[in-house]
Amino acid sequence: MSEVTLLSEADLRSCVALDLASVDAVEQAFVLLATAAVAMPPILRLDIPEYNGEVDVKTAYLPGLERFAIKVSPGFFDNPKLGLPSLNGMMMLLSARTGLLDALLLDNGYLTAVRTAAAGAVAARCLSREDSHSVALIGAGEQAALQLRALRLVRPIDEVRVWARDAQKARAFSAELARDTGLAVTPCASIDEAVEGVDIAITCTPSREPLIEARHLHPGLHITAMGSDAEHKNEISPQALAAVDCYVADRLSQTRVLGELHHALAAGTVRDDPALMELGHVLAGQRIGRSDAAQVTLCDLTGTGAQDTAIANLAFERARVAGKGFAFGR
Repeated sequence: MSEVTLLSEADLRSCVALDLASVDAVEQAFVLLATAAVAMPPILRLDIPEYNGEVDVKTAYLPGLERFAIKVSPGFFDNPKLGLPSLNGMMMLLSARTGLLDALLLDNGYLTAVRTAAAGAVAARCLSREDSHSVALIGAGEQAALQLRALRLVRPIDEVRVWARDAQKARAFSAELARDTGLAVTPCASIDEAVEGVDIAITCTPSREPLIEARHLHPGLHITAMGSDAEHKNEISPQALAAVDCYVADRLSQTRVLGELHHALAAGTVRDDPALMELGHVLAGQRIGRSDAAQVTLCDLTGTGAQDTAIANLAFERARVAGKGFAFGR
């Protein structure tokens, strides 16, 4: 009788950290998207407006990996009023050879948080200037903190600015970041103040209205936009997206309908043409990303099933080596 491994959030947190190995695993997933016969269907999305909820289902098969993941990721944004987390989820890991279930990863969204932050680091390592040392965090939630931690793995960050709609939350978040990192962290009263002169800006909010405008762009800036993972979300104005020198998507088939590109196409500020590129194309050397220090680059991250399969495989292998989890008969 074959066995299925059950891994709890605690098991997974003990085995998988936001480290360079996680960043490299996610980067390899992007490379495979550009170079291999990856099978990645469109995201299945379910909206439950009555309870301010949404559920995304993502999956992908990556050639060369023994298993593929199917992730169910609910977000119910009124949950904090009930004393519950707004995000949770789980992953099923199945054999790519037989289709049999190998593991259930009850991570409550932890692995999604790690792979999302890792993708931000991949984007910054690929597209920002190597000497980038300052960052503006647009948003003051868990993912903003993780994005900073991931970014520091690949760039010598020593200055952080924070903007959030809730100024009190931005101040508290900045104080916590400064205490945890030892960095200079400044809460800002406006996005203009946060972004002025910085090397990197990271947008990580559920905003439905643009936050970054064309006036915020300046030579050498890199923007990682990772909040627009649904049709109604929008952090970068169509005019700003049209003004960047280099636009890069995680997956064009997704950003055309979910991401920042979706809004620019609808507004007519950007044309859908072969000049558009994906992060994997740049990583694999098929296309050129940043070509000089003065360019403004933008990476549009909507989250892919390929990232989920990559981080789930890494987690399973690490857990197996560490002897974590509970095995039960199929």
